[in-house]
Amino acid sequence: MDRGTVGSAQSGRLMVEVREEGTSAVVTPAGELDHHTADLLREPLDECLAKGLSRLVVDCSRLEFCDSTGLNVLLGARLKAEAAGGAVHLAGMLPVVARVFEITGADAVFTVHETVEAALANGDG
Repeated sequence: MDRGTVGSAQSGRLMVEVREEGTSAVVTPAGELDHHTADLLREPLDECLAKGLSRLVVDCSRLEFCDSTGLNVLLGARLKAEAAGGAVHLAGMLPVVARVFEITGADAVFTVHETVEAALANGDG
């Protein structure tokens, strides 16, 4: 399934893979998303939006940690995607990451799906 992979970035604690699925981009951060690794996620999200892929699905199933900086990266991407007529969908959140979204209220501003497949099937936005 590497056929649609458009890129990846990596540091010691975070790896980000990007693949295109039709008119959507699936962005998969794996590891720890924090102040030190946030740009590794911000840059591919911005690149997808610049290429006209305004519907972003962030596969959180391999994201082990997310702090406020990481949350801000996702919120910023959401604003840019919505300005372009798209949206950011989150999928497969682990409980430790979901808790950050619940505590901050960010879960109310994102569409959250159980799986990437469900997010891709939900083509409204």
